[in-house]
Amino acid sequence: MSREVRVGEVTFGGGRPLVLIAGPCVVESEDLTLRIAGSLKELAAEFGIGLVFKASYDKANRTSIGSYRGPGAEAGLAILNRVKREFDLPVVSDVHDLSQVAAAAEVLDIIQIPAFLSRQTDLLVAAAKTGRVVNVKKGQFLAPWDMANAVKKISAAGNERVLLTERGSSFGYNNLVVDMRSLVVMAETGCPVIFDATHAVQLLGGAGTSSGGQRQYVGPLSRGAAAVGVDGLFWEVHEDPDQALCDGPNSLPLAHLRGMLKEVLAIDAIVKKRN
Repeated sequence: MSREVRVGEVTFGGGRPLVLIAGPCVVESEDLTLRIAGSLKELAAEFGIGLVFKASYDKANRTSIGSYRGPGAEAGLAILNRVKREFDLPVVSDVHDLSQVAAAAEVLDIIQIPAFLSRQTDLLVAAAKTGRVVNVKKGQFLAPWDMANAVKKISAAGNERVLLTERGSSFGYNNLVVDMRSLVVMAETGCPVIFDATHAVQLLGGAGTSSGGQRQYVGPLSRGAAAVGVDGLFWEVHEDPDQALCDGPNSLPLAHLRGMLKEVLAIDAIVKKRN
């Protein structure tokens, strides 16, 4: 069983019900961000689960130079701070280089290290030294046991508040595959393990100047991860994914979340009770 990692009123791990990390891929506008946060807050309250709101303020790892990256650090963090205040929710977003860490730590409750940067020692250490919870996404090019090294880098900097997230492994050109064994292997570090079901169905660069995706598989993969006993699920969501400015093909429509979440939580309850 993983150790508990607490973020405000939300607790990951320790055999507790899974936590939902959800939100749009990127901050598109203040109004849209607040509407999505409000809808997610109501849904989490309905099911009695912990919720962390996610949105990127500067998506540096887009496929094309012309792709929308977000409003930038100053404006984006201000919007995320408003989500924190108005909805009393912890917030998480990515940092992509050392220059972003200090400002991000003033707002974010969880600092997220993107999968492509999961081996970047200086970035991991800088995030750790903020004292914030650090969520490291497993690189698509890494084996699950390699994540023990990322955990050691963070703990060596004096921070034991670590989450690990699986988001699929490279499987030929553009494609990802999920090995459910990796969820078990990463849990052996003692860290709570999150399954990012929406990025796991992403087709990296599969649309030429943008990434494609297969959102129809998010539900089955989420149910599988719940059956393994993960500590959290990561879903990118949008009011109208087909019009989203980032990761629309692999994002979930807000209207579909209730049924999917009900199924996943039923499985989670069985697994956690048995354990």
